Amino acid sequence: MSEIQEEVVVSPTMTMKDEAAKNNALIAYGLMVVGLFTGIFWIVGAIWAMIKKDEAKGTIFEDHYTNITKTFWWGLGLSIVSFVLAFVVVGYFLAVAVWIWSIFRVIKGLAKLTSNKAYNA
Repeated sequence: MSEIQEEVVVSPTMTMKDEAAKNNALIAYGLMVVGLFTGIFWIVGAIWAMIKKDEAKGTIFEDHYTNITKTFWWGLGLSIVSFVLAFVVVGYFLAVAVWIWSIFRVIKGLAKLTSNKAYNA
């Protein structure tokens, strides 16, 4: 008879600070996902990330907070530009592009976060 070998996967242990940083980033990403369709939760998720960013300093999840903040501010700025340009039709295309770009950044962040990786890793 052959023996079944079990592969033991050793995951690095995370500190309480790492766990809290991961959970807070997960909350912010979750709010931003809902905010893609409602708007207000997009702002709430960004504010949550901005408030909790200092608590994540020194963890592997620190750059997720930077990602959330940058995605929010760039998305807001480009949305304002697309609103202004909507009067010459180009703004509608820019608005769709910004929405798709935001979805990509949030999904990528969630994928990395749930894999216990830094955003830029």
